[in-house]
Amino acid sequence: MAQCDHREENQSSLCSSGDILANLHSYFGNPHLVNNLVSHILTTETREQLPSLEAEDSGSHDETSDPMNQLDNGSSCTDTSSAVRSVALTHMWRFGKMLSVAKLFSAPRLDEDVSSLSLLDEDKTAEGEGKEDEKQELRISFQSKYIQIVPLYQDYCLQEVKRGVHRLDKTFLSELISPEFVQGLHSRLSPFLPAEATSSPSRLPEVALSSPPPQPLRVTPCTLWHDLDEVKASGLLDRLTPKEIRLQESMFELISSEASYLRSLGVAVDHFYASKTLKRTLPQMEHHILFSNIRHVRAASEKFLMDLEIRLGECVLISQVGDIVLQHGPEFHKLYVPYVTNMMYQEALVNQLLQQNRDFVYSLKRLESDPVCQRQNLKSFLVLPFQRITRIKLLLENILKLTEPDCDSVPNVEKAKEAVHEIAADCDKGVRKMKQIEELVYLEMLLDFGKVKSVPLVVSERFLVHQGPVRQLTLEGTYNSRPSFVSVYLHLFNDLLIISLKRDQRFIVMDHTVFPTHVRIEHLKTEVLSLPPESFLLHLSHSRTGHPTAMILVTNTKADKETWMKLLSSTQ
Repeated sequence: MAQCDHREENQSSLCSSGDILANLHSYFGNPHLVNNLVSHILTTETREQLPSLEAEDSGSHDETSDPMNQLDNGSSCTDTSSAVRSVALTHMWRFGKMLSVAKLFSAPRLDEDVSSLSLLDEDKTAEGEGKEDEKQELRISFQSKYIQIVPLYQDYCLQEVKRGVHRLDKTFLSELISPEFVQGLHSRLSPFLPAEATSSPSRLPEVALSSPPPQPLRVTPCTLWHDLDEVKASGLLDRLTPKEIRLQESMFELISSEASYLRSLGVAVDHFYASKTLKRTLPQMEHHILFSNIRHVRAASEKFLMDLEIRLGECVLISQVGDIVLQHGPEFHKLYVPYVTNMMYQEALVNQLLQQNRDFVYSLKRLESDPVCQRQNLKSFLVLPFQRITRIKLLLENILKLTEPDCDSVPNVEKAKEAVHEIAADCDKGVRKMKQIEELVYLEMLLDFGKVKSVPLVVSERFLVHQGPVRQLTLEGTYNSRPSFVSVYLHLFNDLLIISLKRDQRFIVMDHTVFPTHVRIEHLKTEVLSLPPESFLLHLSHSRTGHPTAMILVTNTKADKETWMKLLSSTQ
């Protein structure tokens, strides 16, 4: 009987938690992803903090008692949801774990035909059977003609920065960086510098002498179109105009830079991802978060480069490349958007591992010291796809500038540029969306609806607009009683307004309503009413009681008042 009463008292909380899962399922359309999320929470947090779950887990290991299997079978989710909420209620939703959990949302939005990229499928193939078969499917029998003579993509990018600098006023720039200028500048500044700054190298502090000398920036020349033996033998350099040669160089740069990119991706996959030593230092989930779908990105790059080199092999005078970019655009979109969306979590995880996982740090340093990395660290390899998609857009823009307007290839180049721009824009949109979702999930765990009817927070297209504390004016007792103020907290979303009391790190919900339909604000004559100048009136045409209500709110500053009034009066 007591157990039934307890269930009735917590019915609202359980339903609310169930709503969380239901809306996550609805939003992502991927139940396996959400189930994996909840199971991850259970295994990393709840089993440490909830004795009842621990007892259940230790008492039986059959399929019906395993939370993972319960989720996969679609059985009762209220117990699991309650466990998730219990984690938040006991303040165990730590930043690191919240970050790790939020990372799981970076894999959705993929089409069904790439379901092999999902977390669940990654876990299945990571240590088990079929791994070699999958590896073979990702590789194609193609050997680039240029991959061994181009630098790593990090060096290629550095070279482009250097080339951009040289496009400035060369005379002025060469004067600035010449040894004579630097020496003359140093001598002119000597009277104003400390003695140790102008001393000879033999008088430098001992700590400087014991430190290793800084490594010079290393830039490896990248092959140019006019340097190709086939081009020299064809006699094209004597027949083409300088602009036509520059166009060929621009189109060939797409090929050579893709070879450079593929070379660096090879290091990322074959050296870092495939390292068994590094993999043993990480849970499988973190290993997948760290490398995301980089193997599939490498496979797509191989196919793209193969088609580009086939085009060059057909005729050394490249006709166009825009059609090839267009052909591979859908695959790039499918792979790059989730990868770039996951990048902010990649970096956060790397930083966390460098601080907390000694075995990972040791293994990583050994891998990074290998000559194949050419002194580049793991982070520089993980950021490659983002750098590449933005670089392709720049290359296409340059090709378009050098192509005659009436040329038959112009439409394809323009379409390809727009397609790549769309990929970059969707990457940016994905990152923003992930931040919004992470924020909603986090807030969902902090809100306590208590006796107020709960509303699911993680809903498609919802995002937090503004939040902050205000004071609510209250009157006690008789007409002559002095007004008092109660601190309340507002969470304004694009479609919802929540008013709550903040207790420690929790928010006890007092009221909520649909925004902007049921929200209206009104200016007050504060001087006449003897109210603080930062006061305004908030009307709710439909509150939790079902009746209209109004409250006088006071912000901390005039600027806060203007902000809240502007946002609350918005009609979207």
